[in-house]
Amino acid sequence: MIELRSTITCPACGHDVIETMPTDSCQYFYECRGCGALLKPKAGDCCVFCSFGSLPCPPVQQERAAGRSAAACCGSGSHG
Repeated sequence: MIELRSTITCPACGHDVIETMPTDSCQYFYECRGCGALLKPKAGDCCVFCSFGSLPCPPVQQERAAGRSAAACCGSGSHG
């Protein structure tokens, strides 16, 4: 089962909030509600949920559930 809610934790201030992840695209940017920092994915990650969330994004969850590597998360084929 794919979980759509993930807790994003800001690396700058530690503020965390539960967010609903998009199922049809990656979320590349996220503005922290605590300090206003603009979060971007870490190198090798496709989105802010994979970098700062308690759960990875739905496409990565689907790939892992199928026993495959999630190298092409969100159908992008690359990580930017």
